[in-house]
Amino acid sequence: MKQLTIVVPEGENNLSSISGAYEIFSKANAYWSDKHGAALFEIRLAGVSALVDFNGGLFSVRPQLQLSDIGATDLIIIPSLNHNYDLALDGNAALVSWLRRQYANGASIATICTGAFLLAAAGLLEGKGCSTHWSVTEQFRQRFPGVRLQADRLITDEHGLYTNGGAYSFLNLMVYLVEKYYDRQTAVYCAKVFQIEIDRNTQSQFAIFTGQKAHGDEVVRQAQEYIEDNLEEKITIEALSSRLNVGRRNFDRRFIKATGNTPLEYAQRVKVEAAKKAFETNRKTVSEIMYEVGYADVKAFREVFRRVTGMSPLEYRGKFGRG
Repeated sequence: MKQLTIVVPEGENNLSSISGAYEIFSKANAYWSDKHGAALFEIRLAGVSALVDFNGGLFSVRPQLQLSDIGATDLIIIPSLNHNYDLALDGNAALVSWLRRQYANGASIATICTGAFLLAAAGLLEGKGCSTHWSVTEQFRQRFPGVRLQADRLITDEHGLYTNGGAYSFLNLMVYLVEKYYDRQTAVYCAKVFQIEIDRNTQSQFAIFTGQKAHGDEVVRQAQEYIEDNLEEKITIEALSSRLNVGRRNFDRRFIKATGNTPLEYAQRVKVEAAKKAFETNRKTVSEIMYEVGYADVKAFREVFRRVTGMSPLEYRGKFGRG
């Protein structure tokens, strides 16, 4: 029988991603056992402490095992973390070391949401692709510049390491892992029982773009403010760099270093975010909103909107707009 270890990190973490992972794999085990006469995984909760509190002590988890008791495991699931990452990482040094050893011994590791910070702290994501919650991408990039962050991806799967996007999208990762380790039929069964949208592959439609401002480049900050304050303009990057008295090549280099986006990508993200809010709150036509955010070509606007959100403007309005 394969061994599944669901980790209970130290500190205030996300209880739902622990209990949800346990419940989905337990259901998959039961379904598999009915078909094949035995469960596929032994599921264990493991941590450093005998008791870990959640939500200010309102809930508690008692891990069945200590990490030190586990010699080998096939699959590890790391839940999402407290957003105080200094505290979370400092308080889980033993877990980080344990993850390195287990991966070196052949274990696969899946992280839920901000749990990717622990995997990156272990050095296992260096040079590899990774997703996490869209709201913490700036902090993640600053801490782990050697990781290829793919914030639009719902799930990444690379060299036995799995990561996923934010919050309750971990349910999609669990179904993905069930299909990977059990089979498609078991995954579909779990998706139906827990009513999870199967085969979802992006979190772009849920992301709220706020702009990366935690940098010390004053020229880039001025450029960001100009883009955000002049949505209706069709801004050219040449004109913007000239306005700030910076050569185009140097401007692009500084902008990418500060924000993780090219100036053009940043302008597109800002404009699409404004369009999304308009689609959510009013009944203006696509063309009206398009002109308000500085586009004159419907085809170009639709292409950029779909590239950023994974949906057409009308699909987005249908999903998130008022009835």
